[in-house]
Amino acid sequence: MNIVISGSSGLIGTALITFFREQGHLVKRLVRKKGGLAHDEIGWDPETGIIDSKLLEGSDVLINLAGENIAHGRWNDFKKKKILNSRLKTTQLLSKTLHHLKSPPSLWINASAIGYYGNQDDKIVHENTPAGTSFLSKVCKEWEASAQAPPGIRTVYTRFGLIMTPKGGALKQMLLPFRLGLGGILGTGKQYMSWMTMQDLVRAIDHIIKTPSLKGPVNMVTPFPVTNQEFTHVLGKVLNRPTVLSMPAFAARLIFGEMAEELLLSSMRVEPKQLINSSFTYTHPKLEEAMHALLEDGPHA
Repeated sequence: MNIVISGSSGLIGTALITFFREQGHLVKRLVRKKGGLAHDEIGWDPETGIIDSKLLEGSDVLINLAGENIAHGRWNDFKKKKILNSRLKTTQLLSKTLHHLKSPPSLWINASAIGYYGNQDDKIVHENTPAGTSFLSKVCKEWEASAQAPPGIRTVYTRFGLIMTPKGGALKQMLLPFRLGLGGILGTGKQYMSWMTMQDLVRAIDHIIKTPSLKGPVNMVTPFPVTNQEFTHVLGKVLNRPTVLSMPAFAARLIFGEMAEELLLSSMRVEPKQLINSSFTYTHPKLEEAMHALLEDGPHA
């Protein structure tokens, strides 16, 4: 297959490129460079609406992962605008481009996130649950709505949860304090965390490509979410470190601002109905088993 990926330098994009190339697929990367492009690169600039569209002709799959990192930097008005606009501009440009291709890809996978649902306490949510009212809910809703493909192109919105890998993201940031014995629950610890290992995430995207019946939103999480308290206990147990400390909600809000409310304290108990109903099999569906595999088999995580 010929697969085109935007946001290819990020955590997910890097893992996907490695996986697909090992499978023998041709992978091209959308990059923001004007000259000196490598053989596997396609130049584009979402800010100005420029893209070398002829190099997308004849591709089989388009995967859009581009967007401002939501976890880096405090959420002031400028940052929030950048989070939203970086996603809309890239997706709108790809949508426009697909409408003009003579031989477009048959599948467009566009990133989204379980932040779509917002804080749901202990309520179980699935792909048909309406969007929440938080900032990230609105971002995800607009992001998905902007992925308008021409008729005949299957479109999937991958709603990513917490991605577990020691190579980056939330888990990497937590490892040092936990290893120093400084890990602990956040807020009440009752908020649900819906997660998936990077290995299963990559396999799930491959599953989506190979399963024509899958379309629309797909929750990219395991069937076994955990509370923050459970997560803290498991990570401490696997690392053999104490987890007696805690960070009260007010302290998290003081340090991280609005970002704390949505990324650290919100509860999302998400069910991956689409993956389950399409018979996807998880390598590491349960947290403790996953943590042992990730932290003992680092090179394969």
